[in-house]
Amino acid sequence: MAVPPRITHVFGAVNIGSFRVSAMIAGRTENGDILVMGSAHRAAQGVKRGYVTDMHAATYAVRDAIEKAEKMANTSISSVWIGCSGAGLASRIAHVESDMGGRRIEPEDIDHLLVSARDVIQPEGRMVLHAQPAHYTLDGAHGVANPKGLHAERLGVDIHVMLADGAPIRNLTEAVQNAHLQVEAVVASPIAAGLSVLSAEERELGVALVEFGAEVTTVSVHAAGLLLELATIPMGSGDITDAIAAHFGIRRFQAERLKCVNGSALASPADHGEMIPVHGPGEEIPGQHARHADDKNRIPRAELISVITGQLSVLLDEVNKVLKRLGFVGARGAQVVFTGGGAELAGLADFAQGALGRPVRIGKPVGIRGLAEAHATPGYSTLAGLILYAIDEPIDIRQIGPSYVRGGRHSGLGLFARLWHAIKEYF
Repeated sequence: MAVPPRITHVFGAVNIGSFRVSAMIAGRTENGDILVMGSAHRAAQGVKRGYVTDMHAATYAVRDAIEKAEKMANTSISSVWIGCSGAGLASRIAHVESDMGGRRIEPEDIDHLLVSARDVIQPEGRMVLHAQPAHYTLDGAHGVANPKGLHAERLGVDIHVMLADGAPIRNLTEAVQNAHLQVEAVVASPIAAGLSVLSAEERELGVALVEFGAEVTTVSVHAAGLLLELATIPMGSGDITDAIAAHFGIRRFQAERLKCVNGSALASPADHGEMIPVHGPGEEIPGQHARHADDKNRIPRAELISVITGQLSVLLDEVNKVLKRLGFVGARGAQVVFTGGGAELAGLADFAQGALGRPVRIGKPVGIRGLAEAHATPGYSTLAGLILYAIDEPIDIRQIGPSYVRGGRHSGLGLFARLWHAIKEYF
């Protein structure tokens, strides 16, 4: 009987959404695979359109989701990476160069460049979530992943800086810390979701990622391996639920069930003859009928779909405006990927393709083994991406140190990396 690979490191992630709070615990095995050990979710509390509005309620929801994931994983965690979709996220690209004089590039040259790049970060009074080297340039040639050992007259680097409003991030962080968890990092949801659902080729050639959340829709443009621009729309799938509830005069949980179970973004002639019961088993309330319902309290499926597509058209019109504002047009604006809980609506890809005039596909998490079937859906793309982000351990130029000392042969990250590599090989 084959012995399962040993797990060498455990990672935890929490995604605090407006509809649900989800948690995941995953391990990296000795052969490099990523294995989900436990994942769970619960209804969100104390969060509105990506902002914490009730600290106590939000903390309780986080603790509950984590405890469920820990029970499934049969282990406990003390720190997590958390996702953020609100807080006024903004993406910036900064370029820095240094003169090499045509000589061979050494690790300390790269360290020196990254340390000097700190000076180009201009937060403008906002919080810097991360400042990471995206790729390097040699004499103006882009797309160099690792310049070590190459020769160049000038060595440059593109730094990706993610900014956010400070107060909402501190509220988000405190909600998690109050649940007795250390926050390793706050990660912008477009970065996490992009790692989970976008291929390297899509990120290189150009793609727009639309995270269709419950109360917030985030649109981000990726190209040349970078997240170039992003914008948020204060609308989501929850607005479709509210429109259904208002149109038929029913409870919100009933409207949500109708949307998820019987809803679609595509209409068919058969819809006019299909009647859908409003109440689920055990929900019958004598004398209380939905508007436009028959005597058995059933509504026409065609009318339900009409309400859904009407609200969806409003949202996609906003998405189209954002894509144009972000410059996602022409040959560059080819592929659009929808993910997030709202992307689970049946027929969304075809409807969005017609509304946006671009190829559209639905993005689901990939690259992680053991993900429960119920969680291998667009709604868990950001959560899975947080695990991938944590395992990738990206460099943040603000954490490189000590500062470069001119004339020193072994300083900063270069020395640390070599020492760490030697220790791992020896032991």
